[in-house]
Amino acid sequence: MAARKPNEKRDTPGDEASFDQVLEQLRVVVGQLERGELTLEESLASYERGVALTRRGHDLLHAAEKRIEL
Repeated sequence: MAARKPNEKRDTPGDEASFDQVLEQLRVVVGQLERGELTLEESLASYERGVALTRRGHDLLHAAEKRIEL
């Protein structure tokens, strides 16, 4: 199975992505970075993607907390 490129469209953390999907995508990004096989530009793009995924995951958790509080 070929590794995904860090900037592939299907990896974009959209509003429709569930927390589990975001977490899985983040695991893929971390794996790519840990393997050290990416160019500097690819590594930077993967890092930025990881930050976006982390923010999306945080937003989803925050929304879940709000639902529980109600």
